[in-house]
Amino acid sequence: MEFFRQLSGDISSTVWGWPDIFPVLVAVLLMTGLFTTVTLRFIQLRKVKHSFDVVRGKYDDPSHEGDLSHFQALTTALSATVGIGNIAGVATAMHYGGPGALFWMWVTAVFGMALKYAECTLSMKYRQILPDGSAAGGPMYYIERGLGKNWKPLAIIFAVCATICSFGTGNAIQAFTVADQMRADVGVPTWITGIISATVIGAVILGGIKRIGAVTSKLVPYMAVLYVTGGLLVLLLNFKAVPEMLGLIVSSAFKPAAQIGGFAGGTFIFMLTWGVKRGLFSNESGQGSAPIAHAAARTDEPVREGAVAMLEPLIDTLIICTITGLVILTTGVWNDKNRIEIPMNAQSDITVILDEADVRNNGQLIGDERFDGTFRVQGGEPMAGRLVYNHSTVDQPVILEGDRPWQGIVEVSDGVIDFAALPPLTLAGDMALNGSPLTAWAFQRGLSPILGNWGFLIVTVGVVLFGISTAISWSYYGDRAVVYLVGPKYILPYKIVFCIMNFLGAIVSLEIVWNFGDVALGLMTLPNLLALVLLNRKVRQMTNDYFAQDHVPHS
Repeated sequence: MEFFRQLSGDISSTVWGWPDIFPVLVAVLLMTGLFTTVTLRFIQLRKVKHSFDVVRGKYDDPSHEGDLSHFQALTTALSATVGIGNIAGVATAMHYGGPGALFWMWVTAVFGMALKYAECTLSMKYRQILPDGSAAGGPMYYIERGLGKNWKPLAIIFAVCATICSFGTGNAIQAFTVADQMRADVGVPTWITGIISATVIGAVILGGIKRIGAVTSKLVPYMAVLYVTGGLLVLLLNFKAVPEMLGLIVSSAFKPAAQIGGFAGGTFIFMLTWGVKRGLFSNESGQGSAPIAHAAARTDEPVREGAVAMLEPLIDTLIICTITGLVILTTGVWNDKNRIEIPMNAQSDITVILDEADVRNNGQLIGDERFDGTFRVQGGEPMAGRLVYNHSTVDQPVILEGDRPWQGIVEVSDGVIDFAALPPLTLAGDMALNGSPLTAWAFQRGLSPILGNWGFLIVTVGVVLFGISTAISWSYYGDRAVVYLVGPKYILPYKIVFCIMNFLGAIVSLEIVWNFGDVALGLMTLPNLLALVLLNRKVRQMTNDYFAQDHVPHS
């Protein structure tokens, strides 16, 4: 497990461009977003009202080709974006990068609105209607049909990466977060959650895009309202702290703020990278996934669907992610530790370091001083070394067997515990939280005047619904990529593998799942960004032609 954790981390760092030195993919994403924003004359600001008009059905025509209404296309895409990234992604970004990471998520979202507009407009322009009447579109189609046959290898690369990404970003990460939250809050073993999740997802995705659209159009609005209402209640109860925390986000954007004990600080580049990575994971702008969903919309105007897609980063990141970030900050959990218990096994990411060692918030040790050898546990208390969980030291650790303090010898090799030599144990202590458990703790603390200790249930329900709906939508993205690569007859085998990967994602470690997702995310994004730059002139032409029509509001 430690080998795979290290390997996945090394590959992720390579794809993203060595985040401690120069994050290549972050730079490319921001530059492409700025280029698209400027060349389209800040369309995300000028035409946002028109976007809302399209979504509310002002321009709907049932006679147009396609499988979904504008609203259903938006909710299908939102179900893949509004989800784990808003709950766990924000918490992870702030856990590693501090409050300033949220600022860079905002920047990613503003540029992302223009990117979403461009990529979804192109997807509608170059989509194909298959013999069965269903629509197929996305970057692989506008790369091949928009740039020409000579660019088909790039389209194939994107489709392959999209297929891989559907197993990781849109599936395994969702399954892990759901299982982790159910384990933390309800005590359900991760493998049981994995089986249930994979079964539910399989039952829905075998029904095709129309069933997916029907489910997400009902599920997404309700779960978003539930989560946002809970978050706004927390901010209302802590309204005096909101201006201060907004100031902290901005002031920390270029100078990382100090974080919880055990962290030794981080660099600006590291914080920037985490903000952009989690922003991209949350709203998927420039990634090329949402155009696949929007290609199924019923419309004969590509720009119209691009305008709908433009709302996704606004709703997802600028509104919902901001609420999550402010809840975490105003309740104070972002730089605090909570007394929790976790199972001691290879999936729990527990490391042992020397007594005098410390940990950076990027997980690196100062001097790489890992413990090596054995240490005794007496009355549940480790007699040597410091235990590290979630990249922060564990305060007042107690090792339990059942509900009693354990005594024995622990063997450690280069900081890694030999769990196979131990009985089933639990580690209790004051620990930094990460991902959805951090957000759940923030809701529990923030809503305690109203709900007592039950506020975390909003996050638990949100994680389950968001995680399942996101995986459902991502299965469609993957099967469209499979159709492009090898044809419709391989859709069923793909869906079976997808369900298996959902189960596997529920039972492996956090870092391996997120690293795998980040690798696929990066590989999928690069060919799409290149296509958006090369087809920018075409997007501008379509934009000008559409808004010059008499029935459309002019600039």
